[in-house]
Amino acid sequence: MFSWISQVVAVTTFSLRSLPQRVGSSLVTIVGVGGVVMVLVGVLSIASGFQATLARTGDDSNVLVMRSGATSEMVSGLSLESVQIIVDQPAVRRDGDGRPIASGELFVVVDQPKRSTGTGANVPLRGVEPAAFAVRKEFELVDGRFFEEGRNELIVGRAASEEFAGLTLGSTVRWSDIDWQVVGIFEAGGTAEDSEVWCDARVLQPAYQRGTSFQSVHAKLESPAAFESFQQGLEADPRLNVKVIRETDYYQEQSTVMTAIIRGLGSLVALLMGFGAVFGALNTLYAAVSSRTREIATLRALGFGSLPVVVSVLAEALFLAGCGGVLGAALAYLLFNGFQAATLNFQTFSQVAFAFAVTPPLMVAGIVYALMMGFVGGFFPAVRAARLPVSVALREL
Repeated sequence: MFSWISQVVAVTTFSLRSLPQRVGSSLVTIVGVGGVVMVLVGVLSIASGFQATLARTGDDSNVLVMRSGATSEMVSGLSLESVQIIVDQPAVRRDGDGRPIASGELFVVVDQPKRSTGTGANVPLRGVEPAAFAVRKEFELVDGRFFEEGRNELIVGRAASEEFAGLTLGSTVRWSDIDWQVVGIFEAGGTAEDSEVWCDARVLQPAYQRGTSFQSVHAKLESPAAFESFQQGLEADPRLNVKVIRETDYYQEQSTVMTAIIRGLGSLVALLMGFGAVFGALNTLYAAVSSRTREIATLRALGFGSLPVVVSVLAEALFLAGCGGVLGAALAYLLFNGFQAATLNFQTFSQVAFAFAVTPPLMVAGIVYALMMGFVGGFFPAVRAARLPVSVALREL
């Protein structure tokens, strides 16, 4: 056993030390594998960033109430009477003046061009009540002022202001035949609400022919433990037809479809590119085996076994692929991490601005994928090297 290990170490060390003699072909393999890993990690960082943005949205103490059966605020509807029953529940937290910290809200989308492409995009426009600012703990007005009740004024999320044209402080936009003025910019802690535009719900209702109705209620409970009784009480109330969900769970669900699509497409692209990288590794290692025929034959003639030769070729393949994986992961981090973008959330049909997130698990996954490519690319050349008859190889001297 010790002898076998010694042979493996000796042959593998010899193989790796000979790499400088094949620097060109080795770099081709490293760059090819690195390119695949960079694309894989870069694409998956889109899904990671999108999911992280929605996961940050919401609070464990907050609940969202919508019409029963509604899958998003967009398709929900609540009467004014229903909203009043919901906000009057004893589990809803009160402020210092005894008013419920709960906001009846409307959610519509408006067409506004992207700064980057000039093409129209569905920007979420949310009508809120005054308590909305207390419900969201991350909310902070960073520029300008709040909108005045009863006026066609807007406050815009930082990400929306940067991503879409015409939403800077002081600008005026025209939606639903009404001129709206941007009077403030807010931040919401890097959540999905940073992509939204807010206005007075009482102004948005007539602008979009919603009468006195709302689409959802965002409420802050006395504590997260109050959720179960609050949910059971409302869903059993015969005057209501509603579903109650934690805000955190709602936004987590909103990310599932888009995340699955991006990950599916990213994996497909990486798989196709991986085939190319594997063929590149095969060519490199076949060439390496051919150029080392004399050395391999000599080692076999001296008594070295076939298996140490196989291990040495596989080790070289894994080393080159590992270098490519580390290179690709590092490039993906430098090029994509934190890159700002916006995309359509298919579950709400509205844009969500987010930042690419190249996380450590993604980088590790990219390096593991590189090693898998290296193993496949090195396996067949390794078998060829082991099966090469010594007599035939020596005649190639």
